[in-house]
Amino acid sequence: MPDTAPVLRGLTDIIDQVIDLAGAEKISLREVLHTIGDASFAPILLLPALAVATPLSGIPLFSTTMGILIFLIAGQMLLRRENLWLPRWIVRREVRGKLVGDGFKKLYPVARWIDARTERRMRVVARRPLVFIPQILCLLSGMIMPILEFVPFTSSIMGVGVAMLALGMLTRDGLLTMIGMIPYAIVGWLIATAAA
Repeated sequence: MPDTAPVLRGLTDIIDQVIDLAGAEKISLREVLHTIGDASFAPILLLPALAVATPLSGIPLFSTTMGILIFLIAGQMLLRRENLWLPRWIVRREVRGKLVGDGFKKLYPVARWIDARTERRMRVVARRPLVFIPQILCLLSGMIMPILEFVPFTSSIMGVGVAMLALGMLTRDGLLTMIGMIPYAIVGWLIATAAA
């Protein structure tokens, strides 16, 4: 990937990049990653999380593919790899450009609202060692997304959680990262209550 990839400042920047690319009849993950660049794993992690939060999650096996992608990216973040590795069968997967463009356009109102309120706060939460927590949560989310494939659109909820964590890590906004942990805390509490 070229070193001249644009510097992405927030959620709307990433959405703009994807929508521009979606003007083609079909687009592959390889093309999207080439556009975003690999200077940081956080925006790359944000991409599949946003994708699964759109109506695209209704496409058979789409959530499973995005879950595997999230798992691989988060795992390599934990391992502190310098370069991202992804299987060829994932990066070669193609989706109709119009479907991708329409899906990401639906995220614009929320993206603008979040970007207007995102800033560098409580940075200690978005740095090591505490940053391991959102990275592990993203890893676990990717693992269970293939299971959620059997319940339509439930993976979208998980995608929102991963997107918030990824955006918090991208912008060094510790408060946003903590807010992104709330859905996981609620799920954990419900599981603990049910098991008691």
